[in-house]
Amino acid sequence: MGSGVNRMPRGQVARYAIGSLGTGGFATLPGLVLVYYLTDSLGVAALAAGAIVTAAKVWDVLIDPVIGGVSDRVLARTGSRRRLMLIGALGLPVAFVLTFAVPGGLGPVASGVWVLVAFMLAATFFSMFQVPYIALPAELTDDYRERTRILSWRVVLLTVAILLFGAGGPELRALFPDDPLLGYLVMAIGAAAVLAIGLLVACTVAPQRPLLPVRAGASIATHYRNGILVLRESRPFRALLVTFMLQGLATGLMLAAAQFVARWILNDETAVTALFLALIAPALLMAPVWKLIADRVGKERGFRLATALFLLATMVLAIMVWAPGWWILAPVGLAGAAYAGMQTLPMAMLPDVIAHDHSTTGGQNRSGVFSGVWTAGETAGMALGATVLSIVLALTGYIETTADVEAVQPAAALTGIAVSFSLVPAVLLALSLVSLARYRLREQDIIGTSTLRIPV
Repeated sequence: MGSGVNRMPRGQVARYAIGSLGTGGFATLPGLVLVYYLTDSLGVAALAAGAIVTAAKVWDVLIDPVIGGVSDRVLARTGSRRRLMLIGALGLPVAFVLTFAVPGGLGPVASGVWVLVAFMLAATFFSMFQVPYIALPAELTDDYRERTRILSWRVVLLTVAILLFGAGGPELRALFPDDPLLGYLVMAIGAAAVLAIGLLVACTVAPQRPLLPVRAGASIATHYRNGILVLRESRPFRALLVTFMLQGLATGLMLAAAQFVARWILNDETAVTALFLALIAPALLMAPVWKLIADRVGKERGFRLATALFLLATMVLAIMVWAPGWWILAPVGLAGAAYAGMQTLPMAMLPDVIAHDHSTTGGQNRSGVFSGVWTAGETAGMALGATVLSIVLALTGYIETTADVEAVQPAAALTGIAVSFSLVPAVLLALSLVSLARYRLREQDIIGTSTLRIPV
């Protein structure tokens, strides 16, 4: 059950969890509306819109391992990961607003370039916060079940962020029906304010004075080599990362498709709010339940159960290809209940993997390297969701438009939207169960491992 001596104060757990208002918000709102913003307000072709979002995310993937190594070096040199987190926390809100501040009158090409540059800048600042943020739980406690507690509350705040940004963002945008570009800008400013609060509060929890030496690379190439090294040396990490990437791809695809489902399947652009409410209400209730399940049957078994439930929900959603309607809110609710477990448990398993690596490699602290590779994989999965959607839209003949022009979509495009929200994610989730079966780390393998804990 872990040492039981490193239980974190509630205030510290809360401050760490509040960071998810920022990380969850940034992951949710662009994933939900950015492709739609490009195709239906700026007149950018579907494939080009997908390429813009993907390019920014590819950049994120490339820099994450480097930032992970830099985070370890900063920890060794200053005694805290806080400095890097603060830079990201201050820069991300500004870059986020710029992403949705495209001036009126620009053509599709110039608008696309504007969004690409601003979103790449936002992705850079996000990585500077997110990578050290993910490394913290392994350093805050050495207790196996306490990590589940920490990450459970983080997922509660993550689901709140999804609700605030996924439902509230489009509602802010809808306040300006006659000027969609202004609506997007107001949405971005409101979102940026919440981002800043969440990120800055979480920075205060970064501990000081590491007790253990940190091996740090001195060059970009070394950072990449260290990332490859942890992948090669840690089999549990490989299995967990592949599983999380596949599930990130599935959920990223559904997130990107949600706005299109609302507009073209339910024939109501504002229905995206109802979709998010159906997703988030069960997730908020179930996050603490998944902790209890994990304590009883183990994190990996609970994770498998959550994945199977989400898979069932996507298979039921496939019926909307033939019978679209508001009934889809029910399986979306089931997906929400499962999603809480699919977030809580793998993120609670990651610190276990890091602690296990620490105990089997002579006391090396490679938390930043692990979190950098993890963030790169998570980002790649979510980014490819928008890419897959844009490819499906292009192949099925989706018609892009500008804010002041209405389009009629062909039947094939409507089918493509429905499949992107159901059958394709179902296949990806089934594959993730295969990779999860290769995760062999259990509670008894973690108990007694040496600690990475850093006193505050």
